[in-house]
Amino acid sequence: MDTVLLKRAAAVRLLVCDVDGVLTDGRIYFNADGVESKALFAADGVGLKLLPRAGIEIAWITGSRAPAVTHRARALGVNHVIMGVFDKLAPWRELCAQLGVTPEACAAIGDDLPDLPLLAASGLAVTVPHAPEALKQAAHYVTQTPGGYGAVREACDLILTAQGKAPDIAMLRSA
Repeated sequence: MDTVLLKRAAAVRLLVCDVDGVLTDGRIYFNADGVESKALFAADGVGLKLLPRAGIEIAWITGSRAPAVTHRARALGVNHVIMGVFDKLAPWRELCAQLGVTPEACAAIGDDLPDLPLLAASGLAVTVPHAPEALKQAAHYVTQTPGGYGAVREACDLILTAQGKAPDIAMLRSA
């Protein structure tokens, strides 16, 4: 693996995820009453539970306002969830300042144009295979796994491995 990529991943102290198209496959489901639901990949959840044990904060910044996002974040222990935003850069800057995290120590994973400014500002920019070309060009890493099918877990594993904290049975027992 590229040593520059590993150096970027080794510096990460905050992972910021988009939701739709990253934690989900991008499809949005509505029931007959208009209630939105989402399908999220369990392996992504395991990766997100491991990061805090390695001292890495997690945040979700999304345009979605679906209650399912809040419920899943709560279940995973994601403490920083910013919803209903199209311009993600301003809340990201506020969050970095609040947490005392420099942009270079931030990883961001996104899949579409609203995520581009965040990826451009982050020390480690990650996107998914179905992202527009502009995101792929801005990214330091394009996951092999599609959004909603383990892309976030792949990013978590990259960060943990680069930091010498590759997931093992001991980490899983404490998760």
